Amino acid sequence: MRAFLIGAATIALLAACDDGPAEATSQAPQTTRPEIAPAPNARSLPQALKDGDAQPVQVVGTYLRRIELLDDSGPKIQAVIAVNPEAVSQAQALQQAAAKGEEPGLLYGLPILVKDNIETTEMPTTAGSMALKSNMTRRDAPAIARLREADAIILGKTNLSEWANFRSSQSVSGWSAVGGLSRNPHDLTRNTCGSSSGSGAAVAAGLAWGALGTETNGSVICPSASNGIVGFKPTVGLVSRYRVVPISPSQDTIGPMATSVRDAAMILTALAGSDDNDRATEEADARRTDYVAALEGASLEGLRLGVLRWAQSDDPREQAVFEEALRRAEDAGAILVDIDAFPGEVNGGDAFTVLKAEFKASLNEYLADAAPEVETRTLTDLIAFNEANKREMALFGQDILIDSDAMPGLDDQGYLDAVAAIQKGTREDGIDRMLAEHGVDLLVAPSFGPAFKIDLVRGDVIANSAGAGWTAAIAGYPHLTIPMGNVKGLPLGFSIMGTKWDDADVLAAGHAMEQVLPPRLVPTFRNGIESDPVVNEAIKTSL
Repeated sequence: MRAFLIGAATIALLAACDDGPAEATSQAPQTTRPEIAPAPNARSLPQALKDGDAQPVQVVGTYLRRIELLDDSGPKIQAVIAVNPEAVSQAQALQQAAAKGEEPGLLYGLPILVKDNIETTEMPTTAGSMALKSNMTRRDAPAIARLREADAIILGKTNLSEWANFRSSQSVSGWSAVGGLSRNPHDLTRNTCGSSSGSGAAVAAGLAWGALGTETNGSVICPSASNGIVGFKPTVGLVSRYRVVPISPSQDTIGPMATSVRDAAMILTALAGSDDNDRATEEADARRTDYVAALEGASLEGLRLGVLRWAQSDDPREQAVFEEALRRAEDAGAILVDIDAFPGEVNGGDAFTVLKAEFKASLNEYLADAAPEVETRTLTDLIAFNEANKREMALFGQDILIDSDAMPGLDDQGYLDAVAAIQKGTREDGIDRMLAEHGVDLLVAPSFGPAFKIDLVRGDVIANSAGAGWTAAIAGYPHLTIPMGNVKGLPLGFSIMGTKWDDADVLAAGHAMEQVLPPRLVPTFRNGIESDPVVNEAIKTSL
């Protein structure tokens, strides 16, 4: 039991910081849970900590209590794999340093959960796989070291789609053998999306102030949109990926997940920078900026937004939410330009070839340097381990792992041609061409459809294909999702994309857009839409 008890005074203090009904909507009233300390108001928490109106130990205690009562029991969303055993002592150390007059860092006292494919000194890094359950490297990834330098508290590790959802074509997003199945806090019968499933669900449920996810192709954006929070995928190369369990060096990146664009910008400001161990970050120090300061004065007035009509939903209810968001943007001064077709050519087979080839090479390199206790040292070893483990194979197989293991090396001409083709198709012939030919500053689209039902038989069954995040993912360009409304209590996200190193501009546009969109939907932990009284009555016989 991951218990941490706090006193009544602490609960009273943090209750005053609760997000409360300002973020709720009439379509999904909150469920009252008086036994659970309310989550601190994420938007005011940083200032409250710096002003001394809240203390790190108190804040950590509240979040740990919520993890115990919402994640381990209660609705049991299973978003958190492990709690940092040193979180409280680290919070105490920060308090003591502040009491001595030390200047607090940008993220002073803010508890952040970390996707369990990013190394931290206090906890194993498993990628959700039993094969890495003993992967206690006792190392911090550079991204984690940067968070600590900014005085953040690493609260724990979040569940993920195992191996960042690169194991099976019939996978169940949000499931890992180590962490089990994460559930969407807006509807426990719905998927969290992946692969940063636990990070998305945890932030939405108020289990931490913010979280880190990773994305190769949609793994920050989809869980953020599906759980109704803000998620940002930076330009590849802005944040170090060293000591992160990899899929694709050409597409992988760490990204912040939070309840507001400002909070995501704070995390990114701490994360961004060059790292000698990650060649992709060579330009990061020259490109990085204070992403929080860049939000000041952000406005939609005169901003030209390319509306990706070819990526919108074919569901009229979802489309109505997107159109309302566009209307609000236009009312705030944005200039909307329709883009009816994607101009580039991207072969899905080439895109998959690149991922499989890079996964084999980079995973073998990572496993060779895993903790001494890890016996699985190659992708071939991993496949054999899974075949011998009933828990690993209980829901789906590992065809992607097997196909990847058969791939040639990264000097193969077929791989080199494929990576060149897909990057040209999404960069100069794709995003850059749309921006230039239509004279727009940024591109917008729906992020994804509403969270789909959990299906343990067929795997992920996605009802529609709204969104264009694959373009930014393959190109390695920045992509932001922010909540824009909901359909029957299921959140929908609004996407903003730009070209390489446009991170600050994308975040600024998102911050301005956030001001005109409806408040974020607060989870109710309902057990299926049937729990809605109106729906429940409608499905009964009227005879």
